Amino acid sequence: MATTEAAPGQQLPDDREILDWALFGTASRALAQEVVDSGYEPDLVVAVARGGLLPGGAIAYAMGTKAVGTLNVEFYTGVDERLPDPVVLPPLLDTDALHGLRLLVVDDVADTGETLALVQRLMTAHCAEARTAVLYAKSHSIVNPDYVWRRTDRWITFPWSDLPPVRRHASGK
Repeated sequence: MATTEAAPGQQLPDDREILDWALFGTASRALAQEVVDSGYEPDLVVAVARGGLLPGGAIAYAMGTKAVGTLNVEFYTGVDERLPDPVVLPPLLDTDALHGLRLLVVDDVADTGETLALVQRLMTAHCAEARTAVLYAKSHSIVNPDYVWRRTDRWITFPWSDLPPVRRHASGK
């Protein structure tokens, strides 16, 4: 199966976690329920783009949180290949608007935890409180997220990154 997770010439591991669209819906709702059951009421959900965009939106809807922001961060370039450090990309979130707010930072996975640590550090410097939620967390992550749907050390295939990007057909139609 083709995927955008692997760099050219790379193979995905055979032993991996597969999240399909139906299970994504179940996972997002369960994660939102965990946040609500904890008593935490975020004013704003901050989705870490790109992997956290869909989980962030789904969790915000499930919790009834209308305010959703994004922070674009690049780290992974392929299977187990990454930049030396995560990099925040434009456009930037208006951090002046975060003063006094409670945030829920959402991403798809805390793998190394570097991205989540960076985002949490940036958000905490500007808001009243920032908690983290991820669909998956790995044991070697430097961050222990506040809310986790599932823990695994396997490579994860997400439904939104399972296929390569669409390309224009040769016929131009």
